[in-house]
Amino acid sequence: MDWKIELVAIPVTDVDRAKAFYTGIGFNADHDHRVNENLRFVQLTPPGSGCSICIGDGITDAVPGSVEGMQMVVADAEAAYRALVAAGVEATPVKDMGWGLFTFFADPDGNRWAIQQLPKYN
Repeated sequence: MDWKIELVAIPVTDVDRAKAFYTGIGFNADHDHRVNENLRFVQLTPPGSGCSICIGDGITDAVPGSVEGMQMVVADAEAAYRALVAAGVEATPVKDMGWGLFTFFADPDGNRWAIQQLPKYN
């Protein structure tokens, strides 16, 4: 039996601002539906990912900006860094941490993300 992580809730203060941020860095806006006055569900997926994030109203009680350690894996960390900077995102220069190349950034609420290029083993 497979156990797949397919959706992670990210707490945000302004759904439209967060949606614009994530689509601005290339996430696909899969779904945006207001279920009722207390519940809006927005699903966003990074390019090529089998896992999505959701933001919205009434999605989570977590404090906006409290998420740390979200990580995406890319083939080229430098290209990802350049794409983030080109989109106006403040990202750290790529750093070799021994177990991969990394760049880090945060969304407008301060939820923190890592982007990793896996090391090449012979």
